[in-house]
Amino acid sequence: MAGGFIQSIGDMAEALTNPFGDNTLRLGVTGLSRAGKTVFITSLVNNLLERGRMPQLRAQAEGRIDAVFLQPQPDLTLPRFDYETHLAALTGDNPHWPDSTRAVSELRLSFRVQPGGWFAGWRGPGELHLDIVDYPGEWLLDLGLLDQTYAQWSDEVLTRLAKRPEGADFLATARAEDGALPHAEDRAKLLADRFTAYLHAARAAGRSDCTPGRFLLPGDLAGSPVLTFAPLPLPGQTPRGSLWREMQRRYDAYVSRVIRPFFQTHFSRIDRQIVLVDVLEAVHRGPQALEDLRRTMADVLDAFRPGRNGFLDRLWNGRRVEKILFAATKADHLHHTQHPRLQAVLRAMVQDAEQRAAFRGARVEALALSALRTTVEETVTRDGLTLDMVRGRLLSDGRQVAMFAGDLPEDPARLMASARQGAEAWLDAEYALMHFAPARISRKPGEGLPHIRMDRAAEFLLGDRL
Repeated sequence: MAGGFIQSIGDMAEALTNPFGDNTLRLGVTGLSRAGKTVFITSLVNNLLERGRMPQLRAQAEGRIDAVFLQPQPDLTLPRFDYETHLAALTGDNPHWPDSTRAVSELRLSFRVQPGGWFAGWRGPGELHLDIVDYPGEWLLDLGLLDQTYAQWSDEVLTRLAKRPEGADFLATARAEDGALPHAEDRAKLLADRFTAYLHAARAAGRSDCTPGRFLLPGDLAGSPVLTFAPLPLPGQTPRGSLWREMQRRYDAYVSRVIRPFFQTHFSRIDRQIVLVDVLEAVHRGPQALEDLRRTMADVLDAFRPGRNGFLDRLWNGRRVEKILFAATKADHLHHTQHPRLQAVLRAMVQDAEQRAAFRGARVEALALSALRTTVEETVTRDGLTLDMVRGRLLSDGRQVAMFAGDLPEDPARLMASARQGAEAWLDAEYALMHFAPARISRKPGEGLPHIRMDRAAEFLLGDRL
């Protein structure tokens, strides 16, 4: 009763303070490599169109959503998110994972919704346009470079590489280079190629802090000088025309002509944001991978402009991200009894950043979900030991297998302490991970793709605007 009264007061306040009735909400969707952005958007759109599996979406539970439909996207210069092709890949006779995100794309969903609360009898149905903006997480991490000079970035990267075996080849090349010598394009290209090879190796090893992101996903910039630079030690002198000065010039161009336009055109206009995180992969790879991911999540949240997105803020300060959801994906790889622990690990990773965002008026939540459920649960007893497992179809060869991933600790501090201390491996536990293919899906009319907690994610991200 009290919660409904408070919500009604909030509805009235919104109506009085927002007389122009902004009915567009821009939702940014990003995530680090292989976190499942394409599948998430496909499932979100499908489950908003066919809402039979969305009981936690309050407007749907109250029967206030009259219709939801796809509309032409407002920005005609952006590629359209290929929803239909991705849905066909997941639901065909031979279901498979769709191609991953490689550039910015957009899709618009429009809602016709009956008002709730005190306004139910005062006004007719309203409309909400949801613009979903999909962009690679690798590009998001680049926003941190806006506040770094080339010298600062080089020093940070080279210090990081000294602790990583996959960085040994490039580090040796960089340290052998004399940046004070005249620039030679063949040397610059060799350095850039070896640095790019390191970034690919680091990503394959489960590293999360792989910047610059366009080196991994260059798009139409492939081969251009703006992607032909690398970190170098600062020499005693940096004369004009030197290799170091040319690397600095290209880094500055990358920041001003690649990162800043992306921020101004797309990122700074986002109202709500979801960041998809493959926590299970990091836990599987060990403490150092988990610590890399924790630091990256802090950098990600620092890149946002969190805060209340009031009417006057939009006029004078531009939009601010008012809600951010961090989602641990692939929850279907664990038995449901482990989901609260997975969510607790993610919450522990973003706790510091969450408190800073809350101070600025933004809301940050952590949630364990699966955009497409690929497994079924089963309990197996072996040698008197009962194990809660999941069964699915292996991505590698299609075999049906059962997996027990290991017990995540009830207290996530046990994992985080080992990660921050730089441990090489978990001392008292092992965590397995298998990669599952999509299962064949049988759906009733009105049912979207099978999922875990997508309705809760939707309620957090847009429920208040419905």
